[in-house]
Amino acid sequence: MANVKLIQAKQEAVDVVTEKLRNSVTTVVADYRGLNVTQVTELRKQLREAGVEFQVLKNSLVRRATAAAELSELDEVLVGPTAVAFSTEDAVIPAKIINDFAKKNDALKIKGGVVEGKVVGVDQIKALADLPSRDGLLSMLLSVLQAPVRNFALAVKAVAEKEEGNASA
Repeated sequence: MANVKLIQAKQEAVDVVTEKLRNSVTTVVADYRGLNVTQVTELRKQLREAGVEFQVLKNSLVRRATAAAELSELDEVLVGPTAVAFSTEDAVIPAKIINDFAKKNDALKIKGGVVEGKVVGVDQIKALADLPSRDGLLSMLLSVLQAPVRNFALAVKAVAEKEEGNASA
């Protein structure tokens, strides 16, 4: 009877991870081996403040979840200690935080991940980390959209000033 309960609990854990894989915009898989407790706590804190869920998971559990979520290509990076960061809101922030943390702490290694339903490698995660955040991208877009209006206003002001100069002379 206890065996049935244990199997059911494991299946529920697989179902939870499967849902997280399906619902996350970005999932980053990392090897945390060599980080001390203080470093892991700091990484967790940074990710939690950004709305990213970070968990240390068994590879066998994640493999079952990737099979259920049809992301089996991720299985090749599920070797050794595995920590997974799930973000349901911002596609860039988990990659950025983990990549920045890995630059300061050589023990943290990015293994790969999933971005909008596609399995990606370390290079793509690092490239994603180099992008500005969603807010940064929106402010860039707003700046680009405002530029023509701003330039037109400056041109009208210059013409008006020139006309005033001609009228007073």
